[in-house]
Formats: sequence, structure tokens, C-alpha cells
Amino acid sequence: MHVTAKADYAVRAAVELAAGSQDSPRKVDQVAQAQGIPVSFLENILTQLRSSGIVRSQRGPEGGYWLAHPASEVSLAQVIRAVEGPLVGVRGQRPEEIEYQGSAESLQQVWVALRANLRKVLEHVTVADVAAGKLPKEILALTKEEEAWHTR
Repeated sequence: MHVTAKADYAVRAAVELAAGSQDSPRKVDQVAQAQGIPVSFLENILTQLRSSGIVRSQRGPEGGYWLAHPASEVSLAQVIRAVEGPLVGVRGQRPEEIEYQGSAESLQQVWVALRANLRKVLEHVTVADVAAGKLPKEILALTKEEEAWHTR
């Protein structure tokens, strides 16, 4: 899976919002500076996250952004879907919408399995987990496999 800059920035912004106080909103420039994200890019991402109901905003001098739900209820998958769409797409379509012929017929099942495995990780890790630096045991176990650290 290729994680785009947009998806990476969206997750980092959500984690930064989770790490801050939920009593007052965070300004875009504060989040951008804390995570090294270009302000103009972040503004667009936060707008998408707001439209998806992941963050809420307040206008004015005391305005900014908060998470719309407790960080423990916001998965990384939700954040990524808000800015990128479905986790796995093939030529802009969902795997279950694609039909292959002949020797490639089982390829659809490969794409569905890939999506299922991505979901296992991204649905089980919340913004709160990342902000606290405490990932679920099953996710940490995956990182202990030597192959996980090698790019192919």
C-alpha cells in the first residue's frame, strides 16, 4: 500500500488534535507547525475531515479545530477514507465491483483479501492509540516480524 502525503498529513493532524486539550480548539497554524505540514495543505485536509464528521470547527479569533468524537472512537481507517476514499481501489473501482476473466479470475479475491488485511490494522488502531504511543498488542506483534521492516 502506498500512503499518500495527504493521508499521512490527515492522520498526523488528527493525532495532533487528539494530543491537545479538548477544552479549546487548535489553530490550523499550531497543528501545521507541530507536525511540519504546509498550512494551505492542512486547511484543505481539515475541511475534508470536517465534512466527514471527524473534526469540528469554530470560527473567529477563538476558533480552530477539535476532534468531533473521542480519539478512542476514531480509527486511522476513518481518517484515511475521509481524505482518500476507500482503502483499496482498483482503477478507481471497489474490488467487489470488478470482474476478471479466465486465468485472472481469482485476482478479485486477492484485492478483497488485501483490503481485509488493511482494515485489520487500520480499523483497530485509533487516533488515541497513536497519540498515547500505545498500539494494540496484535499490531505491535506485526512489527516484530523481521519482514515487516524490509521494503520490497
